[in-house]
Amino acid sequence: MSLRDIVTLPDPVLRQVSKPVERVDSEARKLWDDMLETMYDAPGIGLAAVQVGVPTRMLIVDLAKEGEERKPLFVANPLITWSSEAQSDYEEGCLSIPEFYEMVSRPSEIKLSYVGWQGEAQELHATGLLATCLQHEIDHLNGVLFIDHISRLKRERVIKKFAKAQKLGKL
Repeated sequence: MSLRDIVTLPDPVLRQVSKPVERVDSEARKLWDDMLETMYDAPGIGLAAVQVGVPTRMLIVDLAKEGEERKPLFVANPLITWSSEAQSDYEEGCLSIPEFYEMVSRPSEIKLSYVGWQGEAQELHATGLLATCLQHEIDHLNGVLFIDHISRLKRERVIKKFAKAQKLGKL
């Protein structure tokens, strides 16, 4: 496993739509391992492959708090097959938009089909923070950032701030 650099706003790779995973093999599992190490080091609770510069439909999630047993979820080719009408609000942040947090409303429950670590088809019913985190990471795979779910004014301010920081060499 090795640490990878996390791509940050305003890098255009974050707006790319990721391509499907052909098969889960040793190369895909190596990417997941690298992503996991990178996410734990950041620290974060979710990471999409595009955030480490690989626009492929892979993500990882681990909601374990410090001191708890880690339980990573490895997801390839996720597809939300159902989402609740009920919404949940969470203050979201993103490793690709460091130190910026904002309330985002998303469906409180989802059903997800995906391909797991061994290349097997999986289904998952997610609620609460897990549902929010999965939706956040799947958005990344579609070129969508959590700031796209906030007001245009706030979004423009944060994009401008990160563009200025990049220009000044602070990113």
